[in-house]
Amino acid sequence: MTKPFRILGIQQIAIGGESKERLRKLWIELLGFEYLSTFVSERENVDEDICAIGMGVHQVEVDLMQPYDIDKKPAVHQTPLNHIGLWVDDLPKAVEWLSAQGMRFAPGGIRKGAAGHDITFIHPKGNEEFPYGGEGVLIELVQAPAEIIQSLSP
Repeated sequence: MTKPFRILGIQQIAIGGESKERLRKLWIELLGFEYLSTFVSERENVDEDICAIGMGVHQVEVDLMQPYDIDKKPAVHQTPLNHIGLWVDDLPKAVEWLSAQGMRFAPGGIRKGAAGHDITFIHPKGNEEFPYGGEGVLIELVQAPAEIIQSLSP
């Protein structure tokens, strides 16, 4: 089965907690990740600090997330490893092909993510209509920019 897209590598890992302060202490102060920016979205119920390790195309983002409102969904703090982001070379083709294979996507479709890239999420669980999901893991597909595609392609 030929796919019309390629997964290029890990773009990000998102880690949730009730408060970013302990996460910042671990990832920034103790482990030495670089703080890049903060992203807040009431709609996505998230207040996250975007951090990174590595340089250039080898940089991996680590998002430290707390809920915007602890009583609302999505509950970004309830799963310590909230999701993993994967670089993809052609996001629309990936979504079209995966959907045709029975992959379930979370509501929201393709949209701009916190780092400014187009993104969408594979739902952690399949259902009757779409039997495939992330097997318990929320997977973010992230449209790779041209320099990432070029650098990570064979």
